[in-house]
Amino acid sequence: EVQLVESGGGLVQAGGSLRLSCVASGFTFDDYAITWFRQAPGKEREGVGCYSSRDGFAHLADFVKGRFTISRDNVKDVVYLQMNSLKPEDTAVYYCAARYPWYGSDCSDEAHEYDYWGQGTSVTVSS
Repeated sequence: EVQLVESGGGLVQAGGSLRLSCVASGFTFDDYAITWFRQAPGKEREGVGCYSSRDGFAHLADFVKGRFTISRDNVKDVVYLQMNSLKPEDTAVYYCAARYPWYGSDCSDEAHEYDYWGQGTSVTVSS
């Protein structure tokens, strides 16, 4: 059974930090890009950053660069999202998703292109 399980969300004050984890099972983790998405109330889901299985690098959205980092452990099949200097506008449900590079590239901001999804973990940043 394929699973992506996020954890680490919670309530934090502005300026604080959280580390989210995405634990994968049931598929060949090394072959898939893992992307963190988020969805705030009343807003569309947006890509936060992706850890590529092809180039071995993390690619972050401009609005989190300098504050968030993504790391990946291919032994433990886990991807982490370290979030620092959190802002109230970072409040959202955060999801991890896995995408196989069916057409060459693996990272994508298009949610419908992903093969597997986690259930999400909620992050609330108070001002």
